[in-house]
Amino acid sequence: MKIISWNINGIRAVLKKGFLDFLKTELPDICGIQEIKISETARATEKLDFPGYREYFNSAKRPGYSGTAILIKENLVKEVVSIKSGFGKEEFDLEGRVQILELKNYYLLNIYFPNANHELSRLDYKREFNDYILTNVKKLETKKPVIVMGDFNVAFSEIDLARPKENIGNPGFTFEEREDMGRFLGSGLKDTFREVNGDKIQYSWWSYRAMARVRSVGWRIDYLLVSAKLLKSVEQALILDKVMGSDHCPVGITIKD
Repeated sequence: MKIISWNINGIRAVLKKGFLDFLKTELPDICGIQEIKISETARATEKLDFPGYREYFNSAKRPGYSGTAILIKENLVKEVVSIKSGFGKEEFDLEGRVQILELKNYYLLNIYFPNANHELSRLDYKREFNDYILTNVKKLETKKPVIVMGDFNVAFSEIDLARPKENIGNPGFTFEEREDMGRFLGSGLKDTFREVNGDKIQYSWWSYRAMARVRSVGWRIDYLLVSAKLLKSVEQALILDKVMGSDHCPVGITIKD
């Protein structure tokens, strides 16, 4: 099973930049995408098509903002037990940030975590969101193992960004956000990239400014976390940093069925 997560920074934009070719080349069994930036009305009107995949969208109430989607290979749809959007709390659900896919052997969550914003104006909101998600993930985990994938909007440790000292206290590298990420990892969830690749330095997001991607001045803020009992099934943990189309690149795992 190949599972890919990618903040695409706009579904319309990434479709113009080869997203369908990416699907044909990488052939993910499941692809969770974040920041789709399309309303339900616009999506219905534009009739987006992903050959070979069944799509499940979770648009934000605000047009052109946030949102998530999951693409599942048609031959795997029969294995879906259920899929729903959000955990039922309106202040979080209205931004289309969470999808919960239940498969036979585990839950798979596709999440677009809030950005704390430049003035840290949404830091409190993000921390409430983090706490709410972790609480619900642990509830799900009492039933079956969990995979949590998405754009977490935080670099956890200094090796996860190119310039840690200059970014201390900045959005995505505040003490509070890193502490929250530590709570996810301290709860028993495993960071697949670090577990498989050790201290390898690789990034998943780059600013559009100052040719940051060309200069490899990036951050690792996209993750796939798994329940401890699933870790032995993870064969690869990948950052596909040669794939273009967004300010993020895809990240993924291959997992034994």
